[in-house]
Amino acid sequence: MRQPLICLILLSLGCAGTASAQYLPGRYYTWLDEGAQRIQRHLQASPGAELKQLEQPAGWNHFPYAVLTPAVLYKQQHPANPRCGDKRMLSLALQIGDLLVKENEKGGFESRPDSWWDVYMWLEAYRLLRDDLGEARRARWQWALETNIATIVHESRAWRDVPWYTSAFIGTSTNHYSLWAVNLMIAGPLFHKPEWTTLGKQILQRYVQQQHEDGFWGERSRLTPTIGYDHLTMSAVALYYENTRDSAALQALRRSTGFHKYFTYPDGQPVETLNDRNRYWHVMDWGQFAFSYFPDGRGYAEFLARHLPEHDLDMDALGRIAQNAVYYHAGPTAPPPQLQQAYSRQLQIPAGIRKTGPWVVNLSALRDTPLPLSQWFLERQAHVSVWHEKTGLILTAANSKNQPELATFNEKIGGKVYNLPIDGKLSMEASGDRLSLGFQRFFADLTTTPPTGKELSLHWSITGMGPAPEEAQLALQVTIQPGQSLDSAEKHTTAGKDPVLWTAEELGGLLKHNGWTLALPAGARFQWPVYPYNPYRNGPEYRLERAVGVVTIPFTLKGGTHPWLRPAEQQFDIRIRVD
Repeated sequence: MRQPLICLILLSLGCAGTASAQYLPGRYYTWLDEGAQRIQRHLQASPGAELKQLEQPAGWNHFPYAVLTPAVLYKQQHPANPRCGDKRMLSLALQIGDLLVKENEKGGFESRPDSWWDVYMWLEAYRLLRDDLGEARRARWQWALETNIATIVHESRAWRDVPWYTSAFIGTSTNHYSLWAVNLMIAGPLFHKPEWTTLGKQILQRYVQQQHEDGFWGERSRLTPTIGYDHLTMSAVALYYENTRDSAALQALRRSTGFHKYFTYPDGQPVETLNDRNRYWHVMDWGQFAFSYFPDGRGYAEFLARHLPEHDLDMDALGRIAQNAVYYHAGPTAPPPQLQQAYSRQLQIPAGIRKTGPWVVNLSALRDTPLPLSQWFLERQAHVSVWHEKTGLILTAANSKNQPELATFNEKIGGKVYNLPIDGKLSMEASGDRLSLGFQRFFADLTTTPPTGKELSLHWSITGMGPAPEEAQLALQVTIQPGQSLDSAEKHTTAGKDPVLWTAEELGGLLKHNGWTLALPAGARFQWPVYPYNPYRNGPEYRLERAVGVVTIPFTLKGGTHPWLRPAEQQFDIRIRVD
């Protein structure tokens, strides 16, 4: 099969030149080529299947994303893309797009959750292939896309001038609204709708203006990050920059790169401590192209890409990889912080991260107003996480909802349990870091010093204030691997579905698991498994791999008003060792 001359020329260059020597964007095309073959097999296995059937198997949700993969392979010229000009890729893209048209006519497209994400991927495929569609097909695709985008115009315009693009002021999430604006901006020139273009750009320009100085777009509050979904909002701003070259947008992407590249573990996982929507997140394939304007951003994007699965990316990931391939800017790279022996980063908001050799510690004094009527946002009740290169996450500061037993601190006063700090402060110095959290009847100071070899120490000091709470406790969420052994000073078991409830006497101040050992103060007890809240279920997790262990350390305060302040009334030392 003949390919366009330009593709053959590029292929003949082989590995010559800077671009081919770099991991990205070349690796994207390998994933896309493999993905296109899997998409073909999936369609062949279910001839005549409707969209609902195609999306039913695990990993095939958002099947419309698949349309962008063959479109990119057919049109994008790159030495790593042997499919450039391959008519089989064009045929596959047309087959998927025609399927989407039929589903749209039957009402099976727009009615699906988050269909505007699918519209975006289809819109990008249309933009790439519009000269290859033929007049009749182009008209059908355009009608379907226009029909879907028209449904968001009224609310997009109504919300454009609200005070802030957060959940308090708009009727959808921050990242969703940014994608609505992208769809309007891209569709406007394609479908001769200048008013759509103007509206989309106006909204995205306000996103640029509303970015927090630390480099994120808050979803619940403009002052606190939602680290996972922030990648989608960042991607929208990057697409705005691609279409406008607004220098303010590039500056926003510079800040966003600085935020994300630091708050990622060395295994590629985003830091859960800063997330108020999800306890867990995957290695980020979303929006890697948005980092590629800067050498350190390209190094960070490559770092993320190297931690993605080698094969069998799901449809969501494959669509994002296709987007990355379209918009990635190749160039010199600089190594990301994760490859350094040590680094630290403190934000303007009270949160920070420090890597020292194999150890990473995250500290957070972030606070948010509770939202009891919303199932989607977690309560910022966890404040310290510890990661090690041999074990991964040991202590997790993933947040939860309606689960004060998972909060770092809680206190009972008048029969009511309080688990959220009133105020907090973080100080970070090379000699050690200090996290301070204020509650109703006490405040707590956590001080850390640089790890010594295989051991990290956490020192807690509790200062009582006024009358004592009826009960108070410190709790640590411990990452447990099902199927591995659990050991205390007195007990041994294997982590499974059966409950483990070790008293202070049974725990004996010692917990061992997965290569790490916790040395705990007297009185500490342990429970496994505890199933945290999942906002997508509006209830607890059910999978064992999502459960956590909980170390609880009760403490008693003397109380009284003379003196009102009782410094260091209780002190605890927790030592973590990894052999």
